[in-house]
Amino acid sequence: MTPITEVDGRRVALSNLEKVLYPATGFTKGELLHYYATAAGVLLPHLRDRPVSFLRYPNGPDGQVFFTKNVPPGTPEWVTTAEVRRSEGAARMVLVQDLASLMWAANLVTEFHTHQWLVRTPDEADRIVFDLDPGAPATVVECCEVALWLRERLAADGIEAYAKTAGSKGLHLLAGVRGASSELVSEYAKGLAVAAERALPRLVVHRMTRSLRPGKVFVDWSQNAGRKTTAAPYTARARRKPMVSTPVTWEEVARCRQVEDLEFQAADVPGRVEQYGDLLAPLLDPEQAAPLP
Repeated sequence: MTPITEVDGRRVALSNLEKVLYPATGFTKGELLHYYATAAGVLLPHLRDRPVSFLRYPNGPDGQVFFTKNVPPGTPEWVTTAEVRRSEGAARMVLVQDLASLMWAANLVTEFHTHQWLVRTPDEADRIVFDLDPGAPATVVECCEVALWLRERLAADGIEAYAKTAGSKGLHLLAGVRGASSELVSEYAKGLAVAAERALPRLVVHRMTRSLRPGKVFVDWSQNAGRKTTAAPYTARARRKPMVSTPVTWEEVARCRQVEDLEFQAADVPGRVEQYGDLLAPLLDPEQAAPLP
């Protein structure tokens, strides 16, 4: 029997609550659902009105991990969906608009990935994102150095950047932008990645080529493309431990000396939200979005 829970007046089936999803810590599916219920206040605003791709790992990170972009079979009729243009034609995707939809989606065991545009304005990007991905032996420590350089460079163009952990190895930089297409934002982001490589040649690479990446930070600007998605703030990740993509302060970025300084698991997030609120809240205010230079 799958227990049925009522969430905001909707009947949501929550299954296999005892199943261990994260073998390294024994963290169960029930604990994951509890995490999403408690983080909903800060997570939902970053999902709302954005078509969501699910990276699913129903048997934990060691099991099958697969992307679901289209509306999954069995989606309740009360979950909001929207038609989204794709190169291969229109497709329907899920919008996670409320707590009931979040809990339904979390029960599928998923990382939440979103586009850098809202469903009502698919031709205008409202965010710019840089995914700083370290090639071993580089770690998040080197990512922090690159993030501080990018923050200053963006500020010189009147764009205020915010940081979060990727919840895996690296760091994500986000900023609110307006009045530009995904193509223009991608072009601008690529320009900054190239400039970072020129300024920090020992540290940065702007091309994805694997052979260039050991010991360096790949500044991935390509996630600004209209069809690409990035792990949402506060999503849990399919790692050995229940790591969460967690917003961080610039002081924390500047102080980072070891990987553990910026490693946050589901249990760490409620206390941080209590202490800081949502550090990425400014991204939700259209008034704070800056035009590209």
